[in-house]
Amino acid sequence: MSELRVVELWRYPVKSLGGESLQDLELNARGVIWDRHWAVHDPDRKLGSGKNSRRFRRMDGLLDLSARLVDGAPVIMTASGEPVDGDERLAEALDRPGVRLAEESDIPHHDASPVHIVTTAGLRWLQDALPESELTSHRFRPNIVIDAPGARTVEQDWIGDDLIIGDVRLRVLDPTERCRMVGASQPGLDDDNRVLKTLGVISDLQFGVYAEVLEPGSIVVNDRVSVN
Repeated sequence: MSELRVVELWRYPVKSLGGESLQDLELNARGVIWDRHWAVHDPDRKLGSGKNSRRFRRMDGLLDLSARLVDGAPVIMTASGEPVDGDERLAEALDRPGVRLAEESDIPHHDASPVHIVTTAGLRWLQDALPESELTSHRFRPNIVIDAPGARTVEQDWIGDDLIIGDVRLRVLDPTERCRMVGASQPGLDDDNRVLKTLGVISDLQFGVYAEVLEPGSIVVNDRVSVN
């Protein structure tokens, strides 16, 4: 197998908002430290998301906002870089009265697993199927992007295996089932409903993989990835 390396690392302090590209990540048993530690809650405590479910409430406009971590707290900004300070401003930005920003407590903020991974090989595979679409890692909101040769969903082959990255050991668990957020507009990317439709046809809505942390530690961009 050709050498695999980390090429992008992402943290999303607030669930379903844009995140921050970093050169290194710290992981503990929960996942990436501070990742999705906060979420937008509606008045009945459902979490703002791109879909409706028992736990989630669809809220359009979340991806128009982004969050970064400053001194242990999230700073939320609009696409034009204006700060969104406090719950009242957040409710105005989303046009949803009563929403508030809340820390994780008894309700976990992760969709299904602590860590989300995509590969450059998988992105090339999907780009071949959607030559007119703009497909960057941003559409899929991974924590880790691994450079892999070819154009296929190589990450699916890793399910059940361990990935050694830096001093971190991850167990790859399941394919990631996608929702409408993969085609939703966000700063720099237009709305594109072809993405989800195509994934439904060619991969049963699956793209990328979920993983759990077996051994915590740090990961740095350009770290080598070993599959065991």
